[in-house]
Amino acid sequence: MKLELYEHFHPDEREFVDRAWEWVVNAGQYHETKLTDFLDPRQIVILNSLANRHPDVHIRLDGGHEEAERCRALIAPDYRDLNHEDMKLKVLSIDADDQKFLSLEHGDYMGSILGLGIKRSKIGDIHVLERGCHTVVCEEISSFLDMNLNQVHRIHVQSEILPIEQLRTSKVALETLDITVASLRLDGIVSDVFRLSRSKVLIPIRAGRCRVNWKTVEDPSSPLKEGDMVSMQGFGRFKVLEAGDLTKRGRFRVKIGKFV
Repeated sequence: MKLELYEHFHPDEREFVDRAWEWVVNAGQYHETKLTDFLDPRQIVILNSLANRHPDVHIRLDGGHEEAERCRALIAPDYRDLNHEDMKLKVLSIDADDQKFLSLEHGDYMGSILGLGIKRSKIGDIHVLERGCHTVVCEEISSFLDMNLNQVHRIHVQSEILPIEQLRTSKVALETLDITVASLRLDGIVSDVFRLSRSKVLIPIRAGRCRVNWKTVEDPSSPLKEGDMVSMQGFGRFKVLEAGDLTKRGRFRVKIGKFV
C-alpha cells in the first residue's frame, strides 16, 4: 500500500505521507481523533487525498478565517460531528508605540517568533496590520509566546493572547510585474522575476529549493500557468496572475504578483 501511495508524491514528501496515512488509518480503524499542527496548502492536498482513500474518515480544516493558507486539521471517524470541535486556535496580538514599528514586515514577525525556538508548524497565518500584527498560533504555545516575545527586529513590543474570534486579517500585498518571455518555462520566469541569470536559477531549482503550488519541482523546463504559486527558498514567492497572450514577436506576456 505504501509503495502505491508514494507513486503519487515527490520523494521529499514521503515522511509526511507516512504520518498522514497513519492518522487516517488510526481514525478509520481504531476510532482515534487527531488534531494536527498547522499544515501548508500542499500538506492539506496530500492529507485530503489520503483521507479520500478511506471511506470511514473525514477531516475538518481551520486556520482562523475562511481564506487561511495554513490550517490545523482534525482527522476523525466519519460518524463524529466535527462542526463544534475546539480547534485550539489563539491569536497572538503584537503592538508597539515606536514609529519604527510601522516598517516591520511579515518576515520580521516570523523571525522573532521562530527565534524563540518555536517550530514553524505551530504558527498559522501572520496578518500584518497598520499597527502591529495578528498571528494565528496553536493554543498550547500561546502562553509561552505571550511571556517571551518582547521584541521584533530590535523594537520593543507588547503582546496579548486573544480568542480566535477577535482575529483581524489583512490582504496580502502584491507588487505586479509585467514581463515577456520566450516560453512559460519555470526557469525563464523565475529568472525574470528575481532578476537572476538563467544559470543562477538552475542550481536552486535542481537542488529542490523551488516549489510550485507548494510542491517541490526540480525540472527547470516545467511549464507554468495562470494561477500558479511559485516560491524559491531564499528569494521569495510570486503568483502567475495572467499568462498566455503573445506579442507580435511571438513572446508570451505574463503578469506576475510578487509577494512583498
